[in-house]
Amino acid sequence: MPPIASDTLILFARTPQAGAVKTRLIPLLGEEGAAALHVHLIEHTLATARAAGIGRTELHCTPDCEHPYIRECAIRYGVSLASQAGGDLGARMACALNQALERSRHAILIGSDCAVLTAQHLQEARQVLHEGADAVIVPAEDGGYALIGLNRCDPRLFAGIAWGGAEVLNQTRNRLSELGWRWRELETLWDVDRPEDYHRLLALGLLAPDIGTG
Repeated sequence: MPPIASDTLILFARTPQAGAVKTRLIPLLGEEGAAALHVHLIEHTLATARAAGIGRTELHCTPDCEHPYIRECAIRYGVSLASQAGGDLGARMACALNQALERSRHAILIGSDCAVLTAQHLQEARQVLHEGADAVIVPAEDGGYALIGLNRCDPRLFAGIAWGGAEVLNQTRNRLSELGWRWRELETLWDVDRPEDYHRLLALGLLAPDIGTG
């Protein structure tokens, strides 16, 4: 059966449980403040996805998608919900992208931590895939990536990667080369993980000062 859709956009997010999200920001914001910032970032990313208008959007949550806030988000932003598969981050990403490519020609996966990822970035990534590249990546300043888009999926792209470390992007580039795939990288962006990232977001006017303070 041929794919029934052109594009699928997947958003990975953790449920907003105080003390379990944005842990590196807890010393600055407290557990509740860090969770409030996490909520803001999820909604900001969902709004960005809606503005991009690039196809079906799915919100994939961990540990599950039964959290009342997550279910309310799905209704408000018109997205479908799914629980992330088991295994490490790579296994979960591979599963989500593989399933998306079973029903779509192109699949893009993002997280909720990159507040400077715009609708234009998403549209540019889609265009790269539509032009025939096997993959597209938005590098992150910390050595990871903020977006990966694929026209085909291979679990080797995600296996054995040191997730959370500074070599994720380089390891992924090596895997892409080993697979013989063609890929493009877009503008390098940054995630909101550390106190300096939070202050950077405030300085850019991308976050109201009262968000994350309680």
